[in-house]
Amino acid sequence: MASKAPVVVGVDSSDDALRAVRWAADDAALHRVPLELISAVPPIPDDRGDDDRVRDHHEQTRRQAVQAVEAARRVAADIAPRVEIGAAVVDAPIIPALLARADEARLIAVGARGLGAYQRSLLGSVSTALVRHARGPVAVVPAEPLLGSERPVLVGYDDSPCSADALAIAFAEARRRGTDLVVVHTWQRFGSYPSPAALEEEGNRMLDAALTVHDDPDEPVSVRRVVVEDRPVRRILAESATAQLVVVGSHGKGGFPGMTLGSTSQALMHSVECPIIIARPRAA
Repeated sequence: MASKAPVVVGVDSSDDALRAVRWAADDAALHRVPLELISAVPPIPDDRGDDDRVRDHHEQTRRQAVQAVEAARRVAADIAPRVEIGAAVVDAPIIPALLARADEARLIAVGARGLGAYQRSLLGSVSTALVRHARGPVAVVPAEPLLGSERPVLVGYDDSPCSADALAIAFAEARRRGTDLVVVHTWQRFGSYPSPAALEEEGNRMLDAALTVHDDPDEPVSVRRVVVEDRPVRRILAESATAQLVVVGSHGKGGFPGMTLGSTSQALMHSVECPIIIARPRAA
């Protein structure tokens, strides 16, 4: 992936989409990469092309999409005036349009929900589809982002390949934001052995090895560890109350290579109140 790979945002005219645009514009500015805004209009079915009402509705929807993209461009330019902003309205379903950009994007960003009625397909279920199938990170923005916040970045880590990707993303985000990083590792006992002390020691050894990879004396990041006996969703959700961003892997040690989305990431993307990045594996 190129170092100037863009942040790509799915856009409709909902407030949720504009919140995602604001967060994505700020993220693009922090990482000094372009921003790409995409809105989509489902094509007219082949067997309805001669229906004037269908054609009129399609043209009206396309005009609304163009207006939404232009509004999003203005919002993004206010947030990040120095960022190169591209915009497009594509005649295709939004999910495959965004999935096609995932390989070449730094990440894909969307709101948690979209418009109702006909246009519900634009962003309503897009976030779920992307975090299940995108070949690259996906950011879901459920509420107004805290731009310029001093709150920490929060990441869940369990020594799985996806959580290693999440840790790398979280370090990059913390560095760019000039803030602390909170790393959460949890365990649950089954029976009386190993002891809590042994599991805590094992968790800290695991983090010692993982964190060393990201040491950079030129750009140090202050790291706080949370190594506790707890369910991962409950602990990460509790810690997220004071975070500006959560980063987790798409599936953890309980998953398998072909798995689309783990229970932890799925639960968190519907629960956290701050932006969340789901780290998904890129194409081999």
